[in-house]
Order: sequence, then C-alpha cells, then structure tokens
Amino acid sequence: MTGRYVATGPEAEFEPGSHGRVLRNLLGITRVRDMNEAEWQALVLAQEGALDRFGPEHRFTADDICVLHRLWLGPIYAWAGEYRSVNIGKAGFQFAHAPLIPGLMAELERGALARLTPCRSAPDAEVAQALSEVHAELILVHPFREGNGRLARLLALLMALQAGLPPLDFSPLAGRGKRAYIAGIHAAVWRDYAPLTAMFLRVIERSRRRAASSAR
Repeated sequence: MTGRYVATGPEAEFEPGSHGRVLRNLLGITRVRDMNEAEWQALVLAQEGALDRFGPEHRFTADDICVLHRLWLGPIYAWAGEYRSVNIGKAGFQFAHAPLIPGLMAELERGALARLTPCRSAPDAEVAQALSEVHAELILVHPFREGNGRLARLLALLMALQAGLPPLDFSPLAGRGKRAYIAGIHAAVWRDYAPLTAMFLRVIERSRRRAASSAR
C-alpha cells in the first residue's frame, strides 16, 4: 500500500496494528488487501459521481481536482482533497516540494487545464497529446498524500469522454508498458510529452477496439 512512497513529516502516520503498511484511516483498516479493495470500490462510486458532476463543457480547475480526490477518498482518509504537507518520493524520484504545491496547482489551472479542457473532439493524436500533458503535469506535482496516479487517470477518463471517446482502457500503461509509462513521466519533466503521448495513443486505440468489440 503506502510502501510505494517514501514520506516524511506528521502525515506519515500508519494505522495501529498495520505494521506500518496502511495509512491511518477512518475505517480502521489494517490489512493492505482490505484497503486496496476499499479504495477500489470507492473509486467506482467516485467515477459515477464525477460523470454526473462534470459535463462535456466543463473546464477543470485545481479545486475540481481536490473535489475529485475528496469524492473518492473522503470516506477513507480525513485528509482527502487536501494538498499534502509531507514530501514524498518514489523509486528515487522526488515529487514537488510540499510548500510549492498550491502555486504549482494554480499554474496547472492557468496553463494546461485552461488550454486543454473542456477536451474537444479531435483526431486521436491530438486528444492523446492533451491527455498526456495534463496527466504528466498532475503526476509531477503529486498534490496528495495518496491516490495521485489513479486520480490522474480519472481526470484523463473524464477528458476523454468530453472528446467523445469511449471509456479508457489503461492496460497499455501497466504490465510490460509500465516502464515506458514511467519513462514518459520522467521525459515530461523537460516538457517532452511525446513519449507519454504515444502511450496515450495506444490507450485510445485499445479503448476503441474494446468498445467496438463490446458493441458486436
């Protein structure tokens, strides 16, 4: 669970009895498997709520991203929807310094979110570019203590639906594609979104094939 990150500070608290493997939570969950299931079920409900709340003409803001996080993890973590106050890293890569997060999220709102949402219908390559830029910038900020990757995918899903695409199948970013996905995120540090755009184009193509197969 939270072993995915290295964190320091007062938020680095774990649920008593979890042996340092599950963050302190509102449900008293101590087992990783149970927490994974609780977060998954909550994400399904959050997706449904987000579809009702954010329509095809909605321009996303930093506050909306907080709302999405709270909609998902609010029943589980007291700090859901609030920017983290701890510094975190993963596999030797440090995400944005915690005090910088509000400013970086405001910059994301003024920049990529203002330019690229609502996400308009366009050739797949253009939509993939929009998805990759917003996704990468949000991941690099990593504004929350937990759930940043899944939240970024939820936002990508909502943007894709705005563009008239079927629900996204993110499987090309997992398994054997995970290393290329991580490399794409690292490239985005230098504003090079091409590798991640190629990954999102594969996501879109797979999603189209899956939707076509389901319609038969």
